[in-house]
Amino acid sequence: MTEHRPPADLPPRIRHYIDGAFVDSIDGGTFDVLDPVTNETYVQAAAGTAADIDRAVAAARRAFTDGPWPRMLPRERSRVLHRIADIVESRDARLAELESFDSGLPITQALGQARRAAENFRFFADLIVAQADDAYKVPGKQLNYVNRTPIGVAGLITPWNTPFMLESWKLGPALATGNTVVLKPAEFTPLSASLWAGIFEEAGLPQGVFNLVNGLGEQAGDALVKHPDVPLISFTGESSTGQLIFGNAAPHLKGLSMELGGKSPAIVFADADLDTAIDATIFGVFSLNGERCTAGSRILVEREVYDDFVDRYAAQASRVRVGLPSDPSTEVGALVHPEHYAKVMSYVEIGKTEGRLVAGGGRPDGFETGNFVQPTVFADVAPDARIFQEEIFGPVVAITPFDTDEEALALANDTRYGLAAYVWTSDLRRAHTFAQSVEAGMVWLNSNNVRDLRTPFGGVKASGLGHEGGYRSIDFYTNQQAVHITLGAPHNPTFGKEA
Repeated sequence: MTEHRPPADLPPRIRHYIDGAFVDSIDGGTFDVLDPVTNETYVQAAAGTAADIDRAVAAARRAFTDGPWPRMLPRERSRVLHRIADIVESRDARLAELESFDSGLPITQALGQARRAAENFRFFADLIVAQADDAYKVPGKQLNYVNRTPIGVAGLITPWNTPFMLESWKLGPALATGNTVVLKPAEFTPLSASLWAGIFEEAGLPQGVFNLVNGLGEQAGDALVKHPDVPLISFTGESSTGQLIFGNAAPHLKGLSMELGGKSPAIVFADADLDTAIDATIFGVFSLNGERCTAGSRILVEREVYDDFVDRYAAQASRVRVGLPSDPSTEVGALVHPEHYAKVMSYVEIGKTEGRLVAGGGRPDGFETGNFVQPTVFADVAPDARIFQEEIFGPVVAITPFDTDEEALALANDTRYGLAAYVWTSDLRRAHTFAQSVEAGMVWLNSNNVRDLRTPFGGVKASGLGHEGGYRSIDFYTNQQAVHITLGAPHNPTFGKEA
C-alpha cells in the first residue's frame, strides 16, 4: 500500500452551523470521526442533541416567517441557486478530495459526485422559473387555479454514501421552493457537509435559511423527526430506520419522503449483448464501493449463457482494482467505517455457506488494516439465501440462474425491496413487458444507472415512501392550494328562504 496522506487544511473540529454562525453543541458533546483507511480518529465533530435541534429549528422558523427567502420571486431564488452551483463546480477538486478522504470513495468517483451536486442545484434553479401550475376553466361559469406555496422548515436527514451529492439532491428543491432547512448529515461522514455554510454565504443565501446539526441518528435525527415545528422530513437510509421515522413522525402527521434500502436485480437474458451486460453489472455493484442503494446486487442469468457469464464475470471482478481512495487508478476504495466493514464481512462469511465463491472473499493483498474488501462474487445462490434476500451494501454480488421469463420475474420480485431493476435483452417486447411487471420504482433497459433529473426517483415495498425528482420534488416541498372563482351567477341553494 502506498503512503496515505490526509488532505491539507483539514478543520481542527467540525461544528454545527445555526442562524449564520458556527457553534458548538450546547452541552459541549462531541463524537469521533474516523479515517476509513486507518480507522483512526482524524477530527471530532459536535454531537447535537434535542437542544441543538431546537435552536436550529427556531432559527429556520424565524427565517421562514420573518425573512425574505419564502417571499422572493422564483427568479430571485433561482439566481442564488445558480451561484451555489457555480461555486460548487469551481471547487469540485477540493470537495472530491474531502469526500474521498472522509468516505473512502475512490477520488475519481467522488469528483463525479461533486459535479452532480452542482447540476442538482442548477436543475432546480431552472425548474422553479419554468414551472407552470394548473388552471381549470368552466367557460362562463368558473375558473379554478392552483396556488403553490412553501411549507416551512424542512428536516433533511442524509446518508453516508455519496454524502455531498445526496445532500444537494434534498437541499436544491427544498431551497428552490422557498422553504428553510435543518440538515442532519450522517455521523460517519460529516466533513463535506460543513462546506455548505461557506458556499451558501458566498452565494447570498439569507441568514437562517440553512442550518446544520451534526450528531447521531438516535439523538439529533430523532429530535428533528419529532420536532413539532418541522412539517417535512426527507430521509435517505436503511429501511429499518425508515420504519422508526415513519412511526415517530405519525403523531405530527408530517410529510414524509423516504428513499430506503434496495436489493436490486439485474436480469440477463441469453439474447443480451453479454460484453456490455458484464461491464454494466460489474460497474453496477462495485462502483461507489458497492455502497449504493441502486446497486444491482442480485444478477439473474438465463441458464443457456449462465456458465459463460459466471466465468467471465468472476474473471473481470478479480481484476477490479482495490486501492487507496486518493489514487486515481483505484476502482474500489475503503468501506466507510469499521462497523460497516464488519457487517459486510459477516455477509461474505455467510455467503461462503450459501453459494459458490468464484471471486474475492476477503481482504485484498497489501491492505492488512483499514476497511478494504475484495470485490466478491457468489454463484449458484438460492433465492432463500440471506445474501440473495438481504441488503449487504458493499462490493458483494449474488448470481442465480433461471430457465424461463416467468421464473426470472418471480426471482426478481422475491425480496421485500423494490427500488431498481436492470434488464438486459435484445427482445424489445420482452424488455418492456418485463419492465412493467417487475416490482421496482425504477427500471433500466439495456442501460446502467443513468439518471434523468426530470424523472421520479423512489421505490416500492420496503424501498421507500414517495418520490422525488423533477416536479415530484416541487410537489413534496410545497403546499398546493386550489382557488375557485365563480364567473357567472353563483350556484347557491337557498336554505331558510322566506315563504
